[in-house]
Amino acid sequence: MSSDFETYEQDFGTITAEVTNKIGKIPKLSGEEKTQLVLNVDKQLEEVRELLEQMDLEVREIPIQSRAMYNSRLKSYKQEMEKLEKDFKRSRIAYSDEVRNELLGDDAISSESQLIKLREERAHLLDNTERLERSSRRLEAGYQIAVETEQVGQEILANLHTDREKIQRARERLRETDANLGKSSRILTGMLRR
Repeated sequence: MSSDFETYEQDFGTITAEVTNKIGKIPKLSGEEKTQLVLNVDKQLEEVRELLEQMDLEVREIPIQSRAMYNSRLKSYKQEMEKLEKDFKRSRIAYSDEVRNELLGDDAISSESQLIKLREERAHLLDNTERLERSSRRLEAGYQIAVETEQVGQEILANLHTDREKIQRARERLRETDANLGKSSRILTGMLRR
């Protein structure tokens, strides 16, 4: 189990290093080259998300006494993933001078108010994105709790079913014993009358 986790860790390290390198290049590019790199990074981030899901599944299979260590490692990887996603979003928003001039026109210097407005909108979008991510994480945590609660409920139901079967067997033995005692009583009564 832990060897699979460690394999996923190695893959995680390799892919995140590549993604970090590519994220640094995105703001310096423009046009089709930038679009292709963004698509490539997006695809690699999806691979990283899948690796994290696989690691999460592996951690659940690890014995409880070792699980805490793997859980903390997984948590740090998830935090690293969140940072990568934020950096990626910021790098896509960060425009090169060429793209900024296309958006604002050639007289970009004279349109300072437009630039300020663009920055405010970008900051607002980043805030909203972070709020959405926090809400998504809370929903995911709630879902995890629901899944764990369901598992505990299933275990309790299984235990109750086992206990019910034991009680039914004990009740049946009690009935048999009662019937045997009744027969013994009748035999003894018959013997005493003779």
